[in-house]
Amino acid sequence: MRGSGPATGGLSTEHQEFVASVRALLTKHAGSAAVRAAMDTELGYDETLWRLLCEQVGVAALAIPEEYGGFGASLVESLLVVTELGRVLAGVPMLGSAVLGAQAVLLSGHDEACQRLLPEVAEGTRTIAVCWAGTAGWDQPGVRAEDGILSGTAHYVLDGLHADTLVVVTSDGLFEVESGAAGVTRRAVSTMDPTRKLAEISFAAVAARRLGSADPAQIARLHEIAWAAVAAEQVGAAQRCLEMTVEYAKSRVQFGRPIGSFQALKHRMADMYVLVESAESASYAATVAVAEHRPSAAEDVWVARTHCSETFTTIVAEMVQLHGGIAITWEHDAHLFFKRAHGDAQLFGQPRRPRTQST
Repeated sequence: MRGSGPATGGLSTEHQEFVASVRALLTKHAGSAAVRAAMDTELGYDETLWRLLCEQVGVAALAIPEEYGGFGASLVESLLVVTELGRVLAGVPMLGSAVLGAQAVLLSGHDEACQRLLPEVAEGTRTIAVCWAGTAGWDQPGVRAEDGILSGTAHYVLDGLHADTLVVVTSDGLFEVESGAAGVTRRAVSTMDPTRKLAEISFAAVAARRLGSADPAQIARLHEIAWAAVAAEQVGAAQRCLEMTVEYAKSRVQFGRPIGSFQALKHRMADMYVLVESAESASYAATVAVAEHRPSAAEDVWVARTHCSETFTTIVAEMVQLHGGIAITWEHDAHLFFKRAHGDAQLFGQPRRPRTQST
């Protein structure tokens, strides 16, 4: 499935079929009731769903090279899966482990670690959590390294509470710490978004295995991958919010007619549609640019990160308003998308706008 689709920016037929297979599985196994049941567990996601995605579709293996047990596809395919997961708010470890964790190991260039860790990640039997952010966010690591000994605290760690392997980003390089290592303390943190578990992980003089040096280009690329992935997730969630709003407007009757027939609401939903379509285009451009290491990647990612965050926030606010009072009840999923929108807008921080190249 390598490749970016047609030059027009749309998905190739093969990609469309792939997306359809992922969506069919999620429709069957990741409904609202399943997501709500999973978010109340300590793990935070449905292990059965994750196993099905890995065994039947191979989602965790997509962007892992064949020599490390993967399919050797690309980040394009992986982020198409992230988009579909965004539609259902499933908290499986695709973004945190199969995308960010696997890419961090690959970027380290440590062949032994890739050989040892990535085949199990591809199978879905090992999860990797990237320990990165400090108290102020992802610009400055929360953990410091001295002679291979780690100290400090990583904040906002995706899938961190139960990850099998921790990849720690420090100003001195990337380090690997196995689950259960002495001196590691994990704590679940309260978040606005109940469908996504985040952890705080502290390191008290923890001996770690060095994976790679602190190459600024590697860290910049890891940032770009993270931002492109979140943008893809935001697009999927915004698409679903639009669909839910249109469905409700067709069925909700007021003054003897469906509210969707009123011109004012038609115009608002048309504006929502335009926003979602433009965000999808921006996200796909960033995904392809990052996957193919294009020179435009930094600019494309900045556009996608900015526009997709604004789009998702706007779409979910419109959805809540157009649904009326029902949208703020616990039984309706609108408030879950509302919380995901605000969480995603902060996740991994914000990219700085690249300087325009003079010609």
